[in-house]
Amino acid sequence: MTSPDPEGLLAEQLLRLTRRVHRIQKRHLERRELGITPAQSRLLRTLAHYDSPPRMADLAQRLEVVPRAVTTLVDGLEASGKVRRAPDPANRRVTRIEVTEEGRETLRELRGARRSAAEEILAPLTEKEREVLGVLLDTLIDGDAAKPC
Repeated sequence: MTSPDPEGLLAEQLLRLTRRVHRIQKRHLERRELGITPAQSRLLRTLAHYDSPPRMADLAQRLEVVPRAVTTLVDGLEASGKVRRAPDPANRRVTRIEVTEEGRETLRELRGARRSAAEEILAPLTEKEREVLGVLLDTLIDGDAAKPC
């Protein structure tokens, strides 16, 4: 008889939770009829964190994807009017990605969809359990950064 594998069970639970979060977020996005994929949503949210329009290479690095993936996402967002490509004023060979007014409105809708999805996911937990979960998730997200060298 084999002994239980607690780490394997935890890993499976985390994967299942991640899939559930993605499904619920996707459903909330579709309800708002934003015409945006979860990957485009992630790129748009990432763009909002920059003080000035980033280069595509900056986005690829931040999103931890290959530059070609960013190009495809930007193409879709640009076609729907949510972002625009703009030349870098200091280097004409560089293209920057800017959020448009329509993109900013979409970001507001995305925040609402994410809040609704989070409420649905966290509904079974008490306020105290949510606080504990927040601390545990911060610990997992920070990983080795929390450990002294």
